[in-house]
Amino acid sequence: MSEGKPAPYRQIVLFLGAFALLKILIHVCTLYLGPYGYFRDEFYYFDCAANLSWGYVDNPPLAPFILAIVRATLGDSILAIRLPAILAGGGTVFMAGLIAAELGGGRFAQGLACLSVIAAPVFLGMSSFFSMNPIDYLLWTIAAYVLVRIINTDNARLWLWFGLVAGLGLQNKLSMAFFGGLVAAGLLLTPQRKYYRDKHLWVGGLIAFLIFLPNIFWQVKYGWPTLEFMHDTRLYKNIPEPLPKFLVNQFLFIGPLGAPVWIAGLLYAFFSKPGRKYRIFGYVYIGLIAAFYASNGKPYYVAPIYPAMLALGAVCLEQITVRRRWPRYALPALIVVTGVLLSPHAMPVLSPQGMIKLQDAMSFRAPQQERAHAGVLPQHIGDRLGWDEFIAMMNNAYHQLDPADRERCSILVSNYGEAGAINLFGPKLGLPHAVSGYMSYYLWGPGDMDGTCVLAYWPDRKTLDDVFEQVTEVAKFTHPYVMERQNNRPLYLCRNLKMPMEQAWPKFKRYW
Repeated sequence: MSEGKPAPYRQIVLFLGAFALLKILIHVCTLYLGPYGYFRDEFYYFDCAANLSWGYVDNPPLAPFILAIVRATLGDSILAIRLPAILAGGGTVFMAGLIAAELGGGRFAQGLACLSVIAAPVFLGMSSFFSMNPIDYLLWTIAAYVLVRIINTDNARLWLWFGLVAGLGLQNKLSMAFFGGLVAAGLLLTPQRKYYRDKHLWVGGLIAFLIFLPNIFWQVKYGWPTLEFMHDTRLYKNIPEPLPKFLVNQFLFIGPLGAPVWIAGLLYAFFSKPGRKYRIFGYVYIGLIAAFYASNGKPYYVAPIYPAMLALGAVCLEQITVRRRWPRYALPALIVVTGVLLSPHAMPVLSPQGMIKLQDAMSFRAPQQERAHAGVLPQHIGDRLGWDEFIAMMNNAYHQLDPADRERCSILVSNYGEAGAINLFGPKLGLPHAVSGYMSYYLWGPGDMDGTCVLAYWPDRKTLDDVFEQVTEVAKFTHPYVMERQNNRPLYLCRNLKMPMEQAWPKFKRYW
């Protein structure tokens, strides 16, 4: 319910656009602070973009396709490759405000929704590097807007647009299947169940399925590797969390002062007469919490629904503060203050030394969500460091080999960050293409590696001893700030396979 006469659409767009621009400027202006470089996952996306396919072990093809376009047009600079993430972040802010406007919210509600998204640590962090996540957030928020429009206008044709957005979302990240499935289930619990009798709902579902179908064909061709990845991740990668901690992390990822907003949105959907027709969002939210907790998912997997929940909460708070205006000044101010205080934990705005001092002073650090992500810095910050030193070690070891060895030497590494870094920076140094058994690199195969001479950066020497006749340590990588899984690890020179490559290669496979 808006306050007074609704603003013209052009004014709404300009108002929300200002918040989206603020979000974009935050990330552009902090892009080169500190000694930070590419993030580990970005190296993987580089190689995915160089090997375009309808699928990858751990993600569908949309994000690599976008990055391939960016690289072909803008190059490989950090600004260029992070531009899609930054713009998607700005788009998510805009769409959150637009949802608030569609819900009947006035300027306060629209601004509060936008501001809550801008200040949320999870959205600050995810917009600071390229991955499928910021694209995921934008597509979920567009789909949520379409759903609100369907409820408000009773225009069943909009299910076709919902299907289109959901299909694109599925080609970006499989979490969209949770959103679509829970929307389908939520319809049964609300008066919107009437749409099951409308052909447009079913055609929209068919559109989403057809868009996603190429990835299904790819999965069949390669033996459903993504299902294997999800199984291994659940068992070996993600840290199991008790339900209370899982819920506490929701407060941390959205911000402790953003919490009253999304909680108000949840209450608004379930207990408010004006919000009753949007109850489906409450069911979707609870369903997401239950589904991701039960499947040992990371707490941040719930993040894509929060722009819609923050919009609902902003409208609710606008309605209950009509007579008491002071909360309208206090809450946004507190959200901004806590957002600034928590921002160094979300994105690299301090030096490594400064970040460590801040963690100690606050007695707080960003939650660790994976078993291997231990280190003096949070993983999403520490994994932007050490790549120059790593490449220098590999380059030095390779060029110390005899010329005859260099001609036949291959490089084998343990994960996509190491492989992608070598494949991005190595050609200028004369390094050979790196291979790995990690994620999609396993499907891409060993390439030219014949096993006669291999520089192997591998955490488990036993595997190397089982596969090669001779294994010799030639260097060790050490860095004060990288993750423990990569620190103080030897580089080995391996010679002569004990078995044919088709038997050796599966021993390096790892999908978690």
